[in-house]
Amino acid sequence: MTRRIAAIDAGTYYHHEGLHGPRYRDFFERIVYARDLSHADLDDIDVLLVTCRTDPSLLAPVADRVSDLRARGVTIVAMGSTGPHLWLDGVEWTDGPTNFWWWTEPGGDLGLVQAAPDHPFFAYVPFRDTIWHHHGTFALPDGAVSLVDARGLGSVLYTDESAKGGRLVVTALDPFYHHGSHFMPATTRFLDGFLPWLRDGAFGP
Repeated sequence: MTRRIAAIDAGTYYHHEGLHGPRYRDFFERIVYARDLSHADLDDIDVLLVTCRTDPSLLAPVADRVSDLRARGVTIVAMGSTGPHLWLDGVEWTDGPTNFWWWTEPGGDLGLVQAAPDHPFFAYVPFRDTIWHHHGTFALPDGAVSLVDARGLGSVLYTDESAKGGRLVVTALDPFYHHGSHFMPATTRFLDGFLPWLRDGAFGP
């Protein structure tokens, strides 16, 4: 079944490019301005995609709305720099240093590891396309599955189906920002696979 995706537009140039540009526009059943989330019609959607760098101060006041959506089975996707620990239950975040230049260092290694290589996610998004940088890590909730770990620190991308209702997909990665800013090609490749993965609902067992 094709999943119907509603994406949050926080009004920046990179949201506009990523959501309204021709490359990805057809993936979205609805694009909702962040300040309208409290009253937007979302009755027919299967996935709520909270795009990276949406200001948490816009999301915290609608935490109950997001919780209600999840309770009725909607998948909630929280992307990087949205402060999901401020508006999603059970999310624990730790800030970390961001290494923007690891690839220029001798033997450069960001320290990310493929935590669940057999997960269907990686049939859509090659592991190499999850690697650019991140701004911290998440504690992995009981019953959740980490897809990408920061070695010894926590998860950078995980899925959680442990609670009743819809799943969570939580990540410290910020592809919409970089794709919309026209730099870091890995982020465009990431979205090229990530959005079909959400649309197809290939979340695994």
